[in-house]
Amino acid sequence: MNLNNKFEQAERWLFTSQKEFKGIMSLLHRIGRILFAVIRDVLSGNLTLHAMGLVYTTMLSIVPLLALSFSVLKAMGVHNQLTPLLYSFFEPMGQQGVNIADNVLGFVDNIKVGVLGSVGLVLLIYTVISLVQKIERSFNYIWRVPQLRSVSQRFSNYLSVIMVGPLLMASAIGVSATVMNSSFVLEVMQIEPFGFLIASASKLMPFLLIITAFTFVYLFMPNTKVHFKSALIGGIVSGITWQMIGVLFASFVVNSAKYEAIYSGFAMGIVLLIWLYVCWLVLLLGSSIAYYDQNFSHITRSYQVKVSPEISERLALTIMEEVARRYDRSEKPITQLKLEEMLPVPPVLTRDVSDKLLRQSMLMVAGENGDALVPATSLDKLSLLDVVKAVRADEENIAIRLRQAGNLSEFYDSIEQALEAELKGLTLQQLVRPSA
Repeated sequence: MNLNNKFEQAERWLFTSQKEFKGIMSLLHRIGRILFAVIRDVLSGNLTLHAMGLVYTTMLSIVPLLALSFSVLKAMGVHNQLTPLLYSFFEPMGQQGVNIADNVLGFVDNIKVGVLGSVGLVLLIYTVISLVQKIERSFNYIWRVPQLRSVSQRFSNYLSVIMVGPLLMASAIGVSATVMNSSFVLEVMQIEPFGFLIASASKLMPFLLIITAFTFVYLFMPNTKVHFKSALIGGIVSGITWQMIGVLFASFVVNSAKYEAIYSGFAMGIVLLIWLYVCWLVLLLGSSIAYYDQNFSHITRSYQVKVSPEISERLALTIMEEVARRYDRSEKPITQLKLEEMLPVPPVLTRDVSDKLLRQSMLMVAGENGDALVPATSLDKLSLLDVVKAVRADEENIAIRLRQAGNLSEFYDSIEQALEAELKGLTLQQLVRPSA
């Protein structure tokens, strides 16, 4: 009983308003609530399922992905600079990791992009884009984004990252190596404490590259606007976690002789699957931290907040009234974040309803950052009945089947007719301008 009381007290403390805390307590409260949300999501099993799915996709796509990236780097003559990164990725697996890296590089060398032909090249690009699309779907799940990028955006954005990303990383490695080996830096290193600081910075360089790569992924992959600060926080936490887990995994591999005795030649494959799963899980956890840091007010006691259809319809009308009123008065459009802070409901409900209105072309995004909401058409053409139907659109097929089942179809039809009669002819323009 005492343990339950402590859990209840901790939960009440976590979900106390942030305004009640100041200074270091405010920071601890923020960290505690974010950790609660991340742990809750892990325990729900959805993040682990996405990590498992990415492991399978990675096994199928890693060789085509590296072949496409290395082909670009070979044309620039800098492909050898990324080879150490591949070895460092498999380093926690010990000698088995070195063998896997050698095999992967061997497979990559055997793929000649220039002689694949048009069909082979298309299949190669399709495999790579499928991997990145799978990654985007996982990140969109974390960020509560309902739709993927369009087909044209996928080809342009994915291929640009696949082609340019490795080139930028190789260039960064090359520039840092050139600077560290310059005569000026070598002379400065003879002077203490500059020598110690430069040596420490060179040792930290791989770690900084990992954080930079993770931060870039968190900024680019979700199909939504991600703040740099939140992405950086997620990158730092996941980078530190990845380094720590790498050390622990290396010790696990050293003490895993019994697995080789049990699985024999399959042991290396099983260890590889475990390592890929751990890496993807760390990457997804970092994205979850970035999401909750940016959307701190979205953290609720449960992952999904259940609400009745009546509340969703009222919330949709309230959102449309607020957006339309500002539009009609030529005021600055309201942002999604401001809307979530203003309405007295959990922010996840506001985001869910506004996403439905966006999908049904009731609203559209605007503004420099693409986070402001405006009506999708003129106010005199947006009826209140259309707004209600837009919220019901996802369940419309179920509702139709229910009306056709049993002996209550006429009763259901009378309800719909009463609603249409009540809202018929009423537009958003009349809602925000009663005199009209």
